[in-house]
Amino acid sequence: MRCSSEVQPRLENAEEWPEVDELVIATVEDIKKYGVYVRLDEYGKEGFLHISEISSSWVKNIRDFVREGQKVVLRVLRVDPARRQIDLSLRRVTKRERRERILLWKRDRKAEGLLRSAANKMGITFDEIYEKAGVLIEERFGELYEGLERAAREGAEVLTECGVPEDMASVLAEVAKERIGVSMVKVKGTLNLKCLAPNGVLKIKEALLKAKNVSRPRGTEVKIHVKAAPRYSIEVTARDYKIAEDVLRRAVENAIKSITLSGGEGSFKRE
Repeated sequence: MRCSSEVQPRLENAEEWPEVDELVIATVEDIKKYGVYVRLDEYGKEGFLHISEISSSWVKNIRDFVREGQKVVLRVLRVDPARRQIDLSLRRVTKRERRERILLWKRDRKAEGLLRSAANKMGITFDEIYEKAGVLIEERFGELYEGLERAAREGAEVLTECGVPEDMASVLAEVAKERIGVSMVKVKGTLNLKCLAPNGVLKIKEALLKAKNVSRPRGTEVKIHVKAAPRYSIEVTARDYKIAEDVLRRAVENAIKSITLSGGEGSFKRE
């Protein structure tokens, strides 16, 4: 059985076998009149798809349903390691299952690519970075991609909290940020802060500092700059609008409360 260098089993574990009822990604290799021989991309093993398991309708020509080199999602029916036999089904996979499994497979491939890039940067092997970081990330987030996406959004701390060494976490977060398109949203407005007390300028600075230091989810940023005193622009960047709006609201409340307690006054206008 040939094994393409494009997709390799994660740890090259030749003794790992799929479980019955598992959905697997496979590449069509050889089409016969009675069925199809495929390669299980994630296991590096050959499987067989009998003609009766290709479609619920009558199959006159197997090539009307699959072609050589095609990626397909199949359900595992039987596994016999002693005979090195894996029987598969195409007709028992729903469209939704096929779509979701392909998406997960693509995420896994991208995540492993990120690990390989980080390993190259650090001058270590893929197996080493997977054992020291990948396993921990999968245990914490359920999949590699989820953890790396969080690191791209929130920073290396997400990974160090899983037990990943700091130097490795830093490189992984850097690579993830470069390669994963993380969408962020921004909300902003204008704060008007006035205080006529002798130390009014200091009190305004304190109010702005309270706004900037508002508690917020990791990865969320609060930026404040002077537009033209007494007007100050405040901008919040977060992963979704609900979080951004909540942080902006609390930041503004902190600033206005602070300046009011100092004898001044404040207002806010949403942009």
